[in-house]
Amino acid sequence: MGDPRLGVRLKEARTAAALTQAGLAERAGVSRKTINTVENGVFVPSTIVALELARALGTTVEDLFYLKG
Repeated sequence: MGDPRLGVRLKEARTAAALTQAGLAERAGVSRKTINTVENGVFVPSTIVALELARALGTTVEDLFYLKG
């Protein structure tokens, strides 16, 4: 289950890059379901997955994820 302390900007970054969930998944080497569950706050990605997502979007992990509060 997700962590309510974690804020996620993945969907915003993905749509700004004009990528579908499947397109980002392919670039990052993960499943489309992983992208979906991260975007919806159901799954907290590992450090490696977070880094791969940031790399695939040409941004930083801090731009995709943040602590609320």
